[in-house]
Amino acid sequence: MAQMPSPEGMMSRAATLLIVEDEPETANLLETYFRAHGYQVFTASSGEEALSVAQARTIDLIVLDIRLPDMDGFEVFRQLRAHRRTREIPVIFLTEKRERESRLTGLEMGAHDYIPKPFSLQELRARVQNILHRSRAEPAFDGLTGLPGRPLVMEHLRAQLERSDWGALLIGLQGLEVFGERYGFVARDDAIRAVGLLLARINQENGDAFFLGHIGEGWFILIGSRHQLNTVARQAIARLRNALPYFYPLQDVEERPPDLPVLQVAAAQVQGTEGPFPNPETVIRHLLERRKAFPS
Repeated sequence: MAQMPSPEGMMSRAATLLIVEDEPETANLLETYFRAHGYQVFTASSGEEALSVAQARTIDLIVLDIRLPDMDGFEVFRQLRAHRRTREIPVIFLTEKRERESRLTGLEMGAHDYIPKPFSLQELRARVQNILHRSRAEPAFDGLTGLPGRPLVMEHLRAQLERSDWGALLIGLQGLEVFGERYGFVARDDAIRAVGLLLARINQENGDAFFLGHIGEGWFILIGSRHQLNTVARQAIARLRNALPYFYPLQDVEERPPDLPVLQVAAAQVQGTEGPFPNPETVIRHLLERRKAFPS
């Protein structure tokens, strides 16, 4: 009977792990074991090294020891979550068996799992596989824009619902369907990508204070402090309106034919103080219903 391929062997590319462990023997054991099962593996022996590797490489999952020489694993986790490139990487904490409080703290912070030392390599591998399969079953990042997609948007919104100091801005281009019929799907997709890049630049100029995602069909969402929301909304609407002519062929901009498809910036806001909201889907529905188009 032919042997079934392992889940790791069925992945479209080898998953890449970052093992953050300051005990050389444990780090070498984990690196050897996971490489033997088809994973790409990077290792780091300190928090600073871990943050540097996570920024420089494309990491699918991090196995993070809580006890490190320069900073604890919780601080590494906080810094990972503070940067757009690394904030969505799944993390499994390695804890001491007696450290129940550490395990609870890690899960409350948003870690995907924890495993106490001493651990079974087979159990750790099973947990790694499960998390990777969950994250790959529904792509976390939107293929068109490279931004967090709808699943991550919903996850991030769900984490805000118990609070009231958050706000969300939905923004995009109205008229993309007709625009795509006239100029083709490549031009339409280029316009969506350009909007994503512009919003990412605005977010960066504001200290990357907002979570930025793409929920599909050219609609983007920024989630963050409600106190900064109006400022970011004004900047985004103004700069997108100024960018609209660049989405059209130059000849059509100059001649303005009567059948020129009209693109307009549309946006809506919601704030946590308007809640309670029972679920993230309700927030999205409120935003979609409130969309208002701004004249070109």
